[in-house]
Amino acid sequence: MDDCIFCKIIKNEIPNTTIYEDDDIKAFFDISQVTPGHTLIVPKKHVKNIFEYDEDLAQRVFKKVPMIARAIKESNPDIIGMNICLNNGEIAYQSVMHSHIHLVPRYSDQDGFSMKWADNTGLASNEQLQERADAIKKNLEG
Repeated sequence: MDDCIFCKIIKNEIPNTTIYEDDDIKAFFDISQVTPGHTLIVPKKHVKNIFEYDEDLAQRVFKKVPMIARAIKESNPDIIGMNICLNNGEIAYQSVMHSHIHLVPRYSDQDGFSMKWADNTGLASNEQLQERADAIKKNLEG
């Protein structure tokens, strides 16, 4: 895609700090560096989000995540955890419409990164939960 910033980074048309690259992916530092070592893993094939991956592309991209995550963690003894995020759609905070996986090293609960999850325990009845599960299962069949 000609106007995609990640496609331009993949082609090295835009300066970037690459930490890993092969035929399927490029892993490079996010310019924002939410925490030191914040890395993006980007498939070289332009897909907008998780919904556009086929099984083959998913296998080739996602199998690299643990290897790169371990390398980041092992690079700095101060890293005590890591958030791995894949945002899909603007409502889910995706800002570049080329699928990318964030690896955000964690150093403490004061390192500049946070996530807030609502606790909706008990708001749905067991019957409502089963209806949701059945609707999802129906789309997994076939």
